[in-house]
Amino acid sequence: MIGLISATAAGAAARDRLAAAWPERTRVYDGPVADAVRRAFAECEQLVCFLAAGAVVRLVAPLLGDKASDPGVVCVDEGGRYAVALLGGHGGGANELAREVGESLAAEPVVTTATDAVGIPGLDTLGLPYEGDVAAVTRALLDGEPVALEREVAWPLPPLPLGAEGAHRVRVTDRAGEPAAGEVWLRPPTLVVGVGASKGAPVEEVLGLISRTLQDAGLSPRSIAELATVDAKSEEPGIVGAAARLGVPVVTYPAEELADVTVPNPSDAPLAAVGTPSVAEAAALVGGGELLVPKRKSERADGLPAMATCAVVRRPGRGRLAVVGLGPGARDLLTPRAKAELRRASVLVGLDQYVDQIRDLLRPGTLILESGLGAEEERARTAVAEARKGQAVALIGSGDAGVYAMASPALAEASDDIDVVGVPGVTAALAAGAILGAPLGHDHVSISLSDLHTPWEVIERRVRAAAEADIVVTFYNPRSRGRDWQLPKALGILAEHRAPETPVGVVRQASRPDESSRVTSLGELDPAWVDMMTVVTVGNTATRNIAGRMVTPRGYRWQEASR
Repeated sequence: MIGLISATAAGAAARDRLAAAWPERTRVYDGPVADAVRRAFAECEQLVCFLAAGAVVRLVAPLLGDKASDPGVVCVDEGGRYAVALLGGHGGGANELAREVGESLAAEPVVTTATDAVGIPGLDTLGLPYEGDVAAVTRALLDGEPVALEREVAWPLPPLPLGAEGAHRVRVTDRAGEPAAGEVWLRPPTLVVGVGASKGAPVEEVLGLISRTLQDAGLSPRSIAELATVDAKSEEPGIVGAAARLGVPVVTYPAEELADVTVPNPSDAPLAAVGTPSVAEAAALVGGGELLVPKRKSERADGLPAMATCAVVRRPGRGRLAVVGLGPGARDLLTPRAKAELRRASVLVGLDQYVDQIRDLLRPGTLILESGLGAEEERARTAVAEARKGQAVALIGSGDAGVYAMASPALAEASDDIDVVGVPGVTAALAAGAILGAPLGHDHVSISLSDLHTPWEVIERRVRAAAEADIVVTFYNPRSRGRDWQLPKALGILAEHRAPETPVGVVRQASRPDESSRVTSLGELDPAWVDMMTVVTVGNTATRNIAGRMVTPRGYRWQEASR
């Protein structure tokens, strides 16, 4: 919960705007300001104070405890011009909160944390448990000193200025141990602990078994990703309680699925009890990986039979491929999610001219793999190959990457050995539609007129189907120097079913500095106006030119009744 505090009418106005924007996330604290800050500091994970920075410093100073537990505090001036991350930039999330507040209130976020200022990801912001001397290693990174990266397990990380050698070290490991001076250990969630338990097995017995097993194997409990078991044990208190104490989820599988997993130590007892010859080993292995610790039973001080078993598997680190749509070109039409993925990626793959659009958004150290027109399949293969190395990869395309762009060739190359994330973008059809008016107000279709990969016979059949169905059509890739007959042919097909006065919109370089547009008609459109940087939208029989804008009625009954 985010506590909101203000002292004046101006501050309250901005406070109320934020409360209205985030009703589920915020709580307004009224009353005397000092008391409000004190209560919010104790009750909330974060605070936004609409007060002078000096006042906030004096109010929170007596309340400070530890940077690991203090809430993040953002200070917004009463004019609503700046959102300052004042306290708990990383640990309390104030840096990100300042950016969110700035986005919501149209204020300038002010972040003074050194790593954020120079574009280096903070080692405590990577989403992984960490141990060691974060301050010393971060200082070395900021001072440009060599810092070594040691990956004992593959895990996708954002770009960090790390090398093979250095007096300081970042180690990615699931092994137990204590970092030496000048080291930071990152704990990726690579360990799956398969657990079996008899009915009524105590939490302490299950938890004690897991702890001893990991300790004997030299593995860190902070790298446990999940406890895995059979469906029949999904509500077993000992397993559920152990998972809660460890802070990890319980993942369950049907007995039939576990019975198909080959394990080194099958047993008749679980087969009779739950229908599979193995629970602990099979549940740990069902998702693949290396069996580090075979099935092991708990030990009871009272001499009674063991009530719990466990096995430990290390699953390989999965690379991450984000397929990112950059939108039509304007920076303000690039989504916040796309920006976040670009900054998260350690490897960027894209067409050279698209890379140039967003190069300034990348973190220092991002590996850029760019190529020219015509190398789409090569870029797709490259992006997938880099993800399979355990990297965090962003593959970029214009508009929406799933619309005539890089998502389909990349996903055709990818298999289930990597994680794939799609980041939508504003398409050229949508950007052009907004410029033209509302041409896509009813059913519509996009058709590419490029026959480089699709035979013209197929394209023509699709254009004819759209014409006969009276659907608004947006043509992508309508005309180039080497392809100058396809657009007239497509327009001719539409003209067989639509009147010459049917509105047509032509938009070139939508949302970019040299944008141009015009609304004309099917009978008056000159194909010479069109090139590969243009989209052409042809209305249906209901589309009208109203005050110079294309409008396709939605067909609401109340509209019909009012005519």
